[in-house]
Parts: sequence; structure tokens; C-alpha cells
Amino acid sequence: MSNQQNPTRIVTGEVRFSYVNLLKPRENQYGGEPKYSVTILVPKSDVATKQRIDAAIEAAKQNGKSKCWNGVIPPMVAIPVYDGDGVKPSDGMPFGEECKGHWVFSASSKVDQPPKIVDANLNPIMDPTEVYSGMYGRIAVNFAPYAQAGKKGVGCYLSTNVQKTRDGEPLGSAAPAANEDFGGAPAPQPTYQQPQYQQPNVQMPYGMQPAPTQPMQPMQQPTQPQIQPQQPQQFDPITGQPIGGVYGI
Repeated sequence: MSNQQNPTRIVTGEVRFSYVNLLKPRENQYGGEPKYSVTILVPKSDVATKQRIDAAIEAAKQNGKSKCWNGVIPPMVAIPVYDGDGVKPSDGMPFGEECKGHWVFSASSKVDQPPKIVDANLNPIMDPTEVYSGMYGRIAVNFAPYAQAGKKGVGCYLSTNVQKTRDGEPLGSAAPAANEDFGGAPAPQPTYQQPQYQQPNVQMPYGMQPAPTQPMQPMQQPTQPQIQPQQPQQFDPITGQPIGGVYGI
């Protein structure tokens, strides 16, 4: 499906979502305004969606020629779509396993342009735990040219609507539970031994009684510190910046 009135805007077939920040905008670690964002994994078997993406990028280049590139399309235009079977442009390392067999790109929008998220029946999704990295769905995106810091290219931006079509295995997870690391064995007990005290044998003068003594309070045993699970840091596969979690909240 495409928008004939706006050739730079497309609606994908079913894709998989990663690094989901669709419910709450996330700030860049280096500062700057918060943005809603998501990484989109298009299966290479979906040839029709890839053709629509390529056509939208070409249309964005023509817009760039007339609007921000001084009437000339540069010979090398940076585009936002990458081969998930290749390497990340941020560090030259291979993409994650979930990217294999997919085209990979990210889309974002400003804080005053929150995406509208619906389910397979087009009902608004109210439960935030239903929106997470690893779910499947469709998304509307818009491609637009830019010229910034001497670099000319085409960016990808969220175009309001996101549809979740079905659940998928969550990408990323919490730290292992303590019983996974340490098993069911009891925690080792401290080797500290309570010292034994004896009342000294004091000889008192005739007719005097020693003052009563207070029983000694037992020393408290040291407590074991509780281990709090920590969420692992995630990194955007394209920019290499820390971002996101399992859920988009």
C-alpha cells in the first residue's frame, strides 16, 4: 500500500519492531530533544515493501534536489536502509541475529508528534506492556531529504500510525534471576563464632554482695545483601547509541 498523493510516504507489510520507544520519547545520551523512535526489520522476502521503500527514497532525492541540495543530487546520498546480513555503519560490527534476513532502518518523530498505536482490529492499545521490542506489525513512515553538517542524505520519520499485528519473542531480557545463577543451594553461613563470656570470680569483703549483672545481648549476625536484578544496556543497531529496553515505556 502506498500514498499516491505523497510518494515519499509508505505503509509497510508486516515487519518486526526492535528498540521500541513508541510510548514515551527518549533523550539522546549526548543531549538534544527527546524523540519517539523504533527500528524496523523488513523481511527480505517482502519484495513489495522493499520496492515501495526504494521508490519513496528516490522521490525524497528529487525533493532534495529542488529544496535543499541546490538543484543537484549528490553522487553519494546517505540513505537510512541497511542490509541486516551486513555490518552496522556505526562500528563495522555485524548486526544482531534478529536482523539476519532483513532490511533494517530506524524511524523517529518529535515529542509533539506521538505515534498512534492500534491492534490488529484497529483498536487503540491501552496496555503499555503490549508494545515491546520483538512484536510484529505494520507502520507508516515518511522519507525526507536533509542537508546537515556538510552531509546530504535521506532520513526516515514516523508518520503517525503503527499497527501491532501479533506478538513475538521479546528482544532483550532482564538479568538472570538469582536462582539461575546460584541454584537452589542455601547461601553459605558466616563463620563468625559468638564469643563465650564468663563472670569473673571476684572475692568480696565479708557481708557485701556483688551487684547483679545484666545478661549480655547476643551479637547480631551479619545479614546477606540482597541482589537486585539489573536491566542490560541496549544499543541502537544503526547509531550504536544506548537506547530502549524490552518495553517501550
